[in-house]
Amino acid sequence: MDKISARGRTVIELFRARPVSSSLLSVVPLVLAVGQLWNSYVNDVSPLIAVGFTLAMLGFTVVALGHHAAAYRLWRLESGVERQGTGSRGPF
Repeated sequence: MDKISARGRTVIELFRARPVSSSLLSVVPLVLAVGQLWNSYVNDVSPLIAVGFTLAMLGFTVVALGHHAAAYRLWRLESGVERQGTGSRGPF
């Protein structure tokens, strides 16, 4: 685990903390892309359409997972600040 980057550790933590939303944003678009490639092959449709769809789904996956990871890091940061602030002093 020493060779995993900070971004990789965040993604692993993200999948452990919020597995459903992480899977919906990363695995499902990839499955759709593979399904579209297979559909294109089976039905003799131009592969350019399927490849374009696949590239769009890959782009969506990268952007959506990056946004989801950033929101998770922000939530962790805010919860850590709240825990530090409430234990040391009162509201006034």
